[in-house]
Amino acid sequence: MRRSITALLVAFAAACLAPHAVCAQKEGDYTIKDFHFADGESLPALRIHYITLGAPRHDKKGLVTNAVLILHGTTGTGRQFLLPVFAGVLYGSGQLLDTTQYFIILPDGIGHGKSSKPSDGLHAHFPHYDYNDMVKAQYDLLTNALGVNHLLLVMGTSMGGMHTWVWGETYPDFMDGLVPLASLPGPMSGRNRMMRRMMMDDITEDPAYQGGDYTMEPPGLHAALQLMFMMTSSPRQLQKEAPTTGAADTYIEGWEKRVFANEDANDYLYAFDASRTYDPSQHLDRITAPLMAINSEDDQVNPPHMGVMEALMPEVKHGTYVLIPISDQTRGHGTHTLAAVWQSHLKDFMAQIKRDTGR
Repeated sequence: MRRSITALLVAFAAACLAPHAVCAQKEGDYTIKDFHFADGESLPALRIHYITLGAPRHDKKGLVTNAVLILHGTTGTGRQFLLPVFAGVLYGSGQLLDTTQYFIILPDGIGHGKSSKPSDGLHAHFPHYDYNDMVKAQYDLLTNALGVNHLLLVMGTSMGGMHTWVWGETYPDFMDGLVPLASLPGPMSGRNRMMRRMMMDDITEDPAYQGGDYTMEPPGLHAALQLMFMMTSSPRQLQKEAPTTGAADTYIEGWEKRVFANEDANDYLYAFDASRTYDPSQHLDRITAPLMAINSEDDQVNPPHMGVMEALMPEVKHGTYVLIPISDQTRGHGTHTLAAVWQSHLKDFMAQIKRDTGR
């Protein structure tokens, strides 16, 4: 399998490096044999799905110099970074992550998208993965399937932002820079943990869940989705979009129908439970690469002014913190995917790491 992936990448690289070429996306699956999880469980074969844009470039020593790993949020997939609000702002000719210049890697995390997940068949017997397992699998994908031995940048949104902190601590020499968006470097605690616990309870305490062996989605999933909507949405924007009772009812009815039809209770439960061991605050001193954390003022999942960032950022050797003020452009927690809102900060950060590394 590795031979076929390499051959595809060689052909893709030749096309992308041609003068004035526009790089098409490539999609694939990588199977990790006998994958062992942190809690002692294992799978004989773990599938990691990914999308790439562009092609890797190497320096004279063989080090990859242009790879950017972008990590999605809980219940999301790498495909979300192909949306116009992200890709249209960053990937085009002359833009910050121009795909004729950079090698963009968009994996689906364990339990998400087209990667191995409970709904594939194991249901509640699927291993109980955590964020460390997810990052471990991402590292395996990069090094053993894609031939990436170094990253210019690791960035991620929400859960992907939390993964970015884990990357910085676990593989401190593997990247030139880190950009976690919509996340905190502390333990899963406070209202964030309470929200997750209530969503999980909504599912598992529903008699229709049947210990994970349901034949129809349990109504408890509906309740969990409603709670997530309240935590991740923007009151300011919803008021603008639904200024009347009728408009509000129509909006939420459409949202509930659409989202409920595309979720699986076990996948959803596992995805939120994966945060249970997350706490980078114990080892922030291990992060050696420059790091820029970006949050938004109207994010109710990671609300500002709690003192978490202010207390922990000084422990990051080369860390900076950007808080985006609330405005007509921000969208609560979802601001993390609106690249136009924070791209100027990313531009400055990339210029800094290029100066520091000479790449």
